[in-house]
Amino acid sequence: METSEVSSLAQGLRIVRIVADREKWGRSLYGVTHIAVELGMDRSRVSRLTQELCDLDLLERVDRGPFRAGPAFFSLAASLNGGWVSSSRVELQRITADLGLRGRVSVRDGARVILIRSSSDHGLSGGMMQPGMITPVWCTGSGRALLWDHSEKALQELLADVEFIGVGGPQAAHSAADVLTLMERDKPRGVVHAVEEFEHGVHELAVPLRDTAGTIVASLCVFGERREFDGRTEEIGAAIEESARRLSQPG
Repeated sequence: METSEVSSLAQGLRIVRIVADREKWGRSLYGVTHIAVELGMDRSRVSRLTQELCDLDLLERVDRGPFRAGPAFFSLAASLNGGWVSSSRVELQRITADLGLRGRVSVRDGARVILIRSSSDHGLSGGMMQPGMITPVWCTGSGRALLWDHSEKALQELLADVEFIGVGGPQAAHSAADVLTLMERDKPRGVVHAVEEFEHGVHELAVPLRDTAGTIVASLCVFGERREFDGRTEEIGAAIEESARRLSQPG
């Protein structure tokens, strides 16, 4: 692939991402001019690339209005909704049935954690959490499991601009160094144990989910009140580690 083609592909992907992100988070949608300003690109080039993206159905617009994600974007996303993403529904149901706890599967976007699937039993604690919910990466069990492979340097860089004060529960970390200390404490156990790090009275146990190459792609977490974990931490930890192993297996 020639350099000019690589550049066009990269710029096209940036445009698709900014359009999809604004729609996903419910922000005002962008036209050509706003996209050009946001990405620091020439307006005429944005106009040409967005037209090509619309021709491919990756983007769409009505009556020359703002851009939205197009049908091909959603078809592509649906084709990727397999493997651990699909299987996680069964594992969360298993966790609820076997452990009586709610579970959730999350992914990381920078210093944010995005909930993508949660247990469906709304009779259990934590029923208000919905897919798409955003939480901090540094003070949640789900988030800290996503940091499992981060070195001290990588962790410092990721959290360099984070505002720790006023966020999280009574046991939340207040610096990158605090997060590192918590990670070093939890790694010998094999699971993240977050106690009141995000919400008062809430305990979380979490493990990373890995793809077949061993890269962390998501986290699996269970959470509940202290009484639900008393005397069961090892049992619960072993159960979610086994769930994570099943989700990491190909097919």
